[in-house]
Order: sequence, then structure tokens, then C-alpha cells
Amino acid sequence: MTLTIVSLLAIGYPTLLVLVGVVLVMFVMLIGLQRRQSRQLKSELEQLDKLNDRNVEAEFVLKAMHLATWHLDTRTGILSVDMDFRDKSSWVAPLEGASNNRLISFLYPPDVDAVMKTMNDLCEGRIEEYHMEYRVMIPHTDKFYWEESYATVVERDVESKPLSIVGTTMRVDYRKRMEQELIDARVRAEESDRMKSAFISNMSHEIRTPLNAIVGFTSVLPSVTSDEERSGLLNMIHDNTQKLLYIIEDVVSISRIESGQEKLVLTEFDLNMVMMEYVELIRKEQNPSVEISTHFAFEKLQITSDINHLGQILKHLLSNAVKFTKQGIIVVGYEKPAGGKVSIWVRDTGIGIAEEYQERVFERFFKVNEFVPGAGLGLCICQAMAASLRGTISLESKPDKGTKVTVTIPIR
Repeated sequence: MTLTIVSLLAIGYPTLLVLVGVVLVMFVMLIGLQRRQSRQLKSELEQLDKLNDRNVEAEFVLKAMHLATWHLDTRTGILSVDMDFRDKSSWVAPLEGASNNRLISFLYPPDVDAVMKTMNDLCEGRIEEYHMEYRVMIPHTDKFYWEESYATVVERDVESKPLSIVGTTMRVDYRKRMEQELIDARVRAEESDRMKSAFISNMSHEIRTPLNAIVGFTSVLPSVTSDEERSGLLNMIHDNTQKLLYIIEDVVSISRIESGQEKLVLTEFDLNMVMMEYVELIRKEQNPSVEISTHFAFEKLQITSDINHLGQILKHLLSNAVKFTKQGIIVVGYEKPAGGKVSIWVRDTGIGIAEEYQERVFERFFKVNEFVPGAGLGLCICQAMAASLRGTISLESKPDKGTKVTVTIPIR
């Protein structure tokens, strides 16, 4: 210690002061360096925290959207998954480690060509990115689910060929279902609009025909002096008034059915008696060259049903048979009940219905022959009435051979 002090004193005070100054400067610089390093370290830690926060937020978004994120190595064709939050409530195609060919094998066959072309274009560098919707088959079934995928090139070689592709995939079954429901709703709306136009057109024609006859014959009536001619005009006015009344009744009936205002009133009654009542009514309208007969399984059959709904069915079936049968026979009957149901039918030898029209004749306002009067609501009403009775209606027909319409309803 004594030697060191003696050595320092031997140096001299000026030199000593310089050394002390150098030490102080180095000490200040060291403190400054430590402070800069401390600030840099603090900044790096803050950036790391932000990055971690950002990763958490990104993961949260991916999870909320049920997305899977992946990378595709174009050299090996192998796909690696970063995160997979797809809806896995049912089977989904595995992504991790899958090759392009393996992924293609899961696709719905009609979508394969489009997906392969897009993927090849992206891997070859012909396009920068893609957005696709395609269907994926569920193994061992004929069902599929919808996927939506986005992808873009993130790394290229020196020749600008894609090396790595990043993409996202998600299931979109719910959205596709919503889209289809919207399309169906639009089709129904358009069909409803078409039906309304058909209704207005058809009703204006159907109502105008008897109404014109009523107005015309009524205006001529005061100038007619012959009792026979007057009687004939009055009969024609009456007939056209009845036709107009039937058209209005049909419109009211179909409106009640569609609005759900038709309520069942079940009572017990004799089926034979009700059917004969409508047969006698229709006999007044039949062509003299047409014979109407009955074929009942029993002399009397008590059933429980809605007599008004059944009456509507019989009235329209018989009216159609008379309208389309110019000669031959019309037979009305029912078969022996079975399984708590009875089948009531009306068969005629009229013009018949071609096979391609047999399903459509139950549609509202559909008419095979536009020149035959009638609003085209009869069979539609019969079908609706049969359904309200928890029954069914069917039709058998051949052109120029006749038609048989059968209604099967519960009887208790």
C-alpha cells in the first residue's frame, strides 16, 4: 500500500489528475452503456409481450371463426397445419401431413377438376392466390360437407417459383344451408307470384263467361214474347248463375283451406245415404247418353267423419266425371273397409288424362284442356279435403279410356 502511494506521488499531480479523469470518463461511459442496454432489453421485452398478445388475439379470432391455418411445401407437396379450429362435431378431412393427392381423394367427384386446376395454377405460379368453395365427402356415406379455403404464395425461389403456400380452411355448411334456404324462399315467392297471376287471369275468364251469359240473356229477356223462348232463356240464366256460384264456392273453399280456417266436425252417418244424395244431384246435370250407377260394398255403412268435407269431395269428383264424359258410364262406389279406412271411388269412361299430366291435375288452376269450362280447383280441393280427413287421393287414367279417382279416409 505504501509502495503504491509512493508510486502515485512519484508520477506527479498533473498526471494523477489525468488518470483520475480517464477513470471517471470510463465510469460514466460504462453507466451510459448499461442504461442503453437496459432500455433496449426493456423494449425487446415489451415487443415480445406485444407479440405474445398478438398471437393470443390471432388464435382467439381463428378459434371464433372455426378456421384451420396451414402451410404447403410445393417441393414435397406435404401440408403442415399451424392451428386447426374447424368444427369437428362430425367427421372432417385430416390436414396434417396430407399430400395434395390425399386431399383430392376426399373431394366430392364433381368438384375435383376445378380444385386440382386451381391448386396446380397456384403451385406453378400462374396465380398469386385463390378463394374456393368445394364439397368434401364423408367416408362410407353418400353425404358431404362444404369447405371454404383461401391461400396465397408466401415464399419463392430465385426464379420466382412458389416454394411455400399459406392458407386457411373452414367448414361452411351452415352458410350454404342458409343460402339454399334463401334460394328456396325466392323460388317460393316467385311461384306464389306466378300463381297469383294465374289465379287473377283464370278467375277473370271463368267468372266473365257465365256472367256475360247472364247479362246478355237478361238484357234480351224483356223483348222476348214467346213463352217457350222465354223459358229457355230463363233456364240458361239459371244454369249460368249456378256455374258462377260454383266458381265462387270453389274460390272460398280453397281460401279457407289455405288459411287453415276449415275445421273438422266429426259426426256419425250412413255413407250410402250421403253418396246417393250427391249421385241424385249430379244426375240432373248428366248427359242423356251417360249412365250413372253405384257399387256399394254394403247396403248400409255407418262411419264417423266430417260429412261436409266428404260431400265436397264427392261433389267435385262427380262434377268432373260428368264434365269429361260425353258417353258411356259413370260408376260411384266404395270397397269393403280395411284397417279402419274406406276407399271411395268414382270411375268414368270419359276422355281420360295423359300420363304426363296425371300428377299436375292436383295443382291449383292447372287445366289439361283450356277449352273446357271450370276453374281448375276441383281436384286440388279434393286433395286438400282428403288430407284434412287424414286420408289420401290417387288417380288412374288412360286417354280415351276413362279415369278412376280413389279417396281413402279413416272411418272412426
